[in-house]
Amino acid sequence: MSQESGHYYVPAPSMYPIIGSTAVLFMGSGAALTMNKIELGYGLLGIGFAILIYMLFGWFGTVARESESGKFNDQVDLSFRWGMSWFIFTEVMFFCAFFGALWYMRNLSIPWLMDESTVLGNEFWTSYDGTWPTAGPGVHEAFTPMGAWGLPAFNTLLLLTSGVTVTIAHWRLKENRRDGLKLWLLATIALGALFIGCQAYEYVHAYNDLNLKMTTGAYGSTFFMLTGFHGFHVTIGTIMLIVIYFRSAAGHFTPEHHFGFEGVAWYWHFVDVVWLGLFVFVYLM
Repeated sequence: MSQESGHYYVPAPSMYPIIGSTAVLFMGSGAALTMNKIELGYGLLGIGFAILIYMLFGWFGTVARESESGKFNDQVDLSFRWGMSWFIFTEVMFFCAFFGALWYMRNLSIPWLMDESTVLGNEFWTSYDGTWPTAGPGVHEAFTPMGAWGLPAFNTLLLLTSGVTVTIAHWRLKENRRDGLKLWLLATIALGALFIGCQAYEYVHAYNDLNLKMTTGAYGSTFFMLTGFHGFHVTIGTIMLIVIYFRSAAGHFTPEHHFGFEGVAWYWHFVDVVWLGLFVFVYLM
């Protein structure tokens, strides 16, 4: 069906949704068993990931072939844009929940706890001063909070630079300069991979040198939840960029039709913006 036909493309029935659901079933069961130290869980996790990878290659490959064969007209393109926009909106709400929990803890929970301490005055509140960062009352294990300057600031520079490089890659695509497109995409991928490596090093430093862990009360749990989920999103975004690079190398996308590229670029800019919020509210404040 050509793009000028005026018809909305409806794909044929697919087995990939049920395959993906099967992958999630294996992964969820495997994760539950693994957390309970049952060896069968590792095998189920491996099977789940293998099925998921098969599903991703098969389903995304089908969509890419449909796109390159001209089956998607402007109406389909618009539906993709709305779909990606709502997906990113749900991701924004996901992080808003964690930022909200951090705000609630710092601005409401801690003052309430301090008010209670003046009433109770027992050993539970010994040496608790109610200042942030804190592990909370009753947690006496000492830790050092992660400073903003150093690796976090360097990671901020990496992500901000990657936002520039992916934008330049987009410009090159619209100019139909394929070599520049691939070069700047590679630069973005390298910056994303370097960010992930630096964050892994930061976690090792936090555990070994700062005694900062998931179990370090309020500060430790919020720090690792926010930065950990963001790091997961950077990893997913980097994988998406790698896929787009190989599609670009294969000659996919044109200056007029390239939403596959744009959708990934939107997601990457979202990751950048979330990190700026993290850097300010988790590291600086």
